[in-house]
Amino acid sequence: MLQGMRAAAKYIWWFVAATFLIGFVFYQQSGLSDRATARGNAVARVNGTTITGDDYLRAVRAQELDEQQRTGRTPDQDEERQIRQQVFDQMVNSVLLDQEYKRRGITVSDDEVREAAMEQPYPPIARSPEFQTEGKFDFQKYQRFLNSPLAKQQGVLVAIEEYFRDALMRAKLYEQIATRVYATDAELWRLWRDTHDSTRVTYVALAADLIPDSAAHVPEQAIADYFAKHQKQLSDIPGHAVLSIATLSRAVTAADTARAKARAEALRAEIQKGAKFDDVARRESADTVSAQQGGSLGAAPASRYVPAFAAAVRTLPIGVVSAPVLTPFGWHVIRVDARKGDTVTVHHILVPITQSDSAATVTDRRADSLASVGGQARPGAFDSIAKQLGVPTAHVTVTEGVAATLDGRSVPGASAWAFSGAKPGEIGELLDAGDAYYLVRLDSVTDGGKPTLDRVHDQLKALLVREKKLYLLMPKAESLAKAAAAAPSFEKGASSLGSVTMTTPMFARTGFVVGLGQGSEAIGAAFGLPIGKVSAPVRARTALVVERVDARHLADSAAWEKQKPLQRDQVQQRIREQLLQQYLENLRVNATILDNRKALEEANRQATS
Repeated sequence: MLQGMRAAAKYIWWFVAATFLIGFVFYQQSGLSDRATARGNAVARVNGTTITGDDYLRAVRAQELDEQQRTGRTPDQDEERQIRQQVFDQMVNSVLLDQEYKRRGITVSDDEVREAAMEQPYPPIARSPEFQTEGKFDFQKYQRFLNSPLAKQQGVLVAIEEYFRDALMRAKLYEQIATRVYATDAELWRLWRDTHDSTRVTYVALAADLIPDSAAHVPEQAIADYFAKHQKQLSDIPGHAVLSIATLSRAVTAADTARAKARAEALRAEIQKGAKFDDVARRESADTVSAQQGGSLGAAPASRYVPAFAAAVRTLPIGVVSAPVLTPFGWHVIRVDARKGDTVTVHHILVPITQSDSAATVTDRRADSLASVGGQARPGAFDSIAKQLGVPTAHVTVTEGVAATLDGRSVPGASAWAFSGAKPGEIGELLDAGDAYYLVRLDSVTDGGKPTLDRVHDQLKALLVREKKLYLLMPKAESLAKAAAAAPSFEKGASSLGSVTMTTPMFARTGFVVGLGQGSEAIGAAFGLPIGKVSAPVRARTALVVERVDARHLADSAAWEKQKPLQRDQVQQRIREQLLQQYLENLRVNATILDNRKALEEANRQATS
């Protein structure tokens, strides 16, 4: 068995070594090694505790590397910005928790950590095939490995100790802030009914848009009063920017599609002549994640895939290599290894549809011309080069933290660049989105922050105008309810007033229903009315609704009783997690947090410009 453990440790060691080497190369090439201004400086101070640039960048690099390994590609600038925010929030929360542990005297002994580690598997190891027997996690293998010198030598014990120490500290905090968490039978039954009771209704929705804006005047004082009353409940406003974007398409032609198909057919023929599917996939597939596994996509429901791929894997005979299958990703050569119900085990090779070498050369030359003005602060250079090359331009408004889109397509990195310290009039570096090149100019930027009346005026006005419209619609809705209740049928009563009825499918209390919304008064009324009864007017978000209940199925109490113990554990754990999250949010609200990231980014920009 120790020989097996040595083999497992070898794989872990090679994984650690490879991760280090990849991370080091990534670090050198990413430009992070040049961020001398951030290194050693305080990225943040949380109640006086410093988060250093070294620790922050190290955590960001690890998260970016993990994302790169998961997706098989380097994160774009928007994704990098999200990763940085996630890492920052996690580090701030970690500091706040450490401070709270000390304040409350919460500690964990080495014996407690060892006992926890021996009784439950460390998650990364639990997922490792080397620690499974007949497809199930083998506790004996795990415990023998923990007691072997190899676990200590390879540094695995350090990671395990950190994981369980943190988990135990959190558990003890749970005990102090959520000791009385208990889900009663009544609460569990209510939650069960919320998802298992179902009903169907016929309804008429009188939308607020039936009233013209001119008939729903809202005085400025009413807007100001609403802002004053609800200011504390309003969320912080994200930043907004206006960009000019020049697009150089890398659109493919019918000839490009035919060429990619021919390549896929050639790969299929190679496999049919005796080549191993896995070897060809590793060498040729553009799906880099599955290519590393010989083209394996594992076992998954066919419905997980795009329609053309799903249709192919549902009908392809087991073990047969398919003719090329076209999807939005390109041409696929597919082999189904197993099928059970709708679950299929699949290998595939992806051949993307790209421009021919000659067309790509022409496009790349034009892209070089676009790139020549990148990084400049001359707004006119953007217009000049776009006109010279004849590429279309457009104005786009973007929100901080949200990827920019143009004509329904993402412009990766444009939004992140706009809010990373760029100045109005500045032109960004050329962005390569695979199907197009983009050149971006920042025309204006407004920082986010606490809401002011000026900044939320239009939003509040729209809200109050909608409420006024629904108030003006109430007499019509009441007349409709009375006519529908008095008529031979709801449909005839509605029709007599010129209204059209709609019928829903069966839905649960927690579901979203077209016309009724989610969690609305209209949803609640659908479960309170007797069958066949017509309601008084009730609210959906943007409409008044009159509805009749057509059918109702009630939850099975016997099925609920059978699963109740598991449900109680899950609900109580969810409540604890929510309490901890609320607790953390309160700690953050009351903490003194100095966030230096923007200042450091600006210093880095100046240092490298």
